[in-house]
Amino acid sequence: MHIISRKTLIIFYEQPDYKDAKGPLDAWFHEAKRANWETPADIKELYRSADILKNNRVVFNIGGNKYRLVVKINYPTKTVFIRFVGTHKEYDRIDAEVI
Repeated sequence: MHIISRKTLIIFYEQPDYKDAKGPLDAWFHEAKRANWETPADIKELYRSADILKNNRVVFNIGGNKYRLVVKINYPTKTVFIRFVGTHKEYDRIDAEVI
């Protein structure tokens, strides 16, 4: 998968309060980059706790569910767009289906 943009993840985990997110986000990035997701079911095979939403959005629990990562996936082009990364509290303030 082609992921746009890793820089979003790096900016997040370089913040002093979120340094512990680096390992889990890097692990997710490398797994997703090697993946060949053609359907939401392919994601659920690897990430059982992922939430599949409308508008090709997927929510991943990161770092023992401490953080949330929302992506939009274009399955035909194998492109993953990072739409949001943050804490649960921050996640609760967004609409993951439209962000």
